[in-house]
Amino acid sequence: MQTSLLPRQQPCLQGTTQTNAPQRRRCSLHRKLQVSATTAVEAPPSSAQSQTPQDPLLLRAVRGEQVERPPVWMMRQAGRYMKVYQDLCKKHPTFRERSENADLAVEISLQPWRAFKPDGVILFSDILTPLTGMGIPFDIEAGRGPVIHTPIRTMQQVEQVTKLDAHGSVPYVAEALTRLREEVGNQSTVLGFVGAPFTLATYIVEGGSSKNYTHMKRLMFTQPEVLHAFLSKMADNIADYVRYQADAGAQAVQIFDSWASNVAPQDYDMFAGPYINQIVDSVKQTHPDLPLILYISGSGGLLERMAKCNVEVISIDGSVDMKDAIRRVGPNFAVQGNMDPGVLFGSKDTIAQRVVETVRSAQGTRHIMNLGHGVLVGTPEENVAHFFEVGKTVNERL
Repeated sequence: MQTSLLPRQQPCLQGTTQTNAPQRRRCSLHRKLQVSATTAVEAPPSSAQSQTPQDPLLLRAVRGEQVERPPVWMMRQAGRYMKVYQDLCKKHPTFRERSENADLAVEISLQPWRAFKPDGVILFSDILTPLTGMGIPFDIEAGRGPVIHTPIRTMQQVEQVTKLDAHGSVPYVAEALTRLREEVGNQSTVLGFVGAPFTLATYIVEGGSSKNYTHMKRLMFTQPEVLHAFLSKMADNIADYVRYQADAGAQAVQIFDSWASNVAPQDYDMFAGPYINQIVDSVKQTHPDLPLILYISGSGGLLERMAKCNVEVISIDGSVDMKDAIRRVGPNFAVQGNMDPGVLFGSKDTIAQRVVETVRSAQGTRHIMNLGHGVLVGTPEENVAHFFEVGKTVNERL
């Protein structure tokens, strides 16, 4: 079920400079790519590179094959802005019921597929879903969001976190991904996703969502050894979860590090980036051809650091000019994004203009058209439909 990619070099190893911190791996790619005059980059021939014409557009674009247009999907494309989803919620009112029942997760994941035919179909789930398989109870309460019943803040608690048994604890994830592949076939790319260790740890240490991250930052600066032990254990478990999703049918997996931009860059280097690298290095040992996408909300100050994580795709948020982002991350990556989701509240002409501007800004590199953040609640469905219509005909509009 894996797709071929360009051959990869072994990641480089660099040490950090902060006292008491373990040596951390930082990675960069050194693949030589020839930039074409269209929206794709042509890669040199490789025995590992598949030329199968029926592979989905998104996978071919990520590999650097010549494609007719950039693939297009949007983060949070399944969910609250769709009336069909709102109607389903009346019968199934809790988020965990909807995301932890394979029938419902498949139905919700397919709702935007049926409506808009995006080039990526992402699993309806949550980044916290695997926590129960690590012995970390949680809930998602309406109006409050995630709630971790017993926050983890001591080494003794870290030692009690178990190795993830995805087969035993989240079988509905594999079932949903398998069924999505069967439903979609090669018409679109089935996407899985996971939370990065720093973001997951932030939820768990804080006990839920937070504005100031007081408990997390106290742990960072008073007991860094506890946090490092926790993050490393989480990285091992999330790497296993990525493999689990890939084996079940995910053709690419996006890593979300929602809170990583809320720390200083030097603290990102200590507590966030190294554990993304740990996941990537581990996954590539067993699934070298699986495309990994990295997204960090508010990542304008972290792009160069994201480029050291050895993923295939860097997802650019809406705070950065696309041309500037491409210049800063370099030519060795596909990029995803980055239209402001608020534009979808505008007129159809405005939406079309912004889609074309985004694609034009990314010409000459491998590009996946997407938003810079998830689609917002209350977005008119007809405007989402127009976004996809323009995205699929964008080469006629350039």
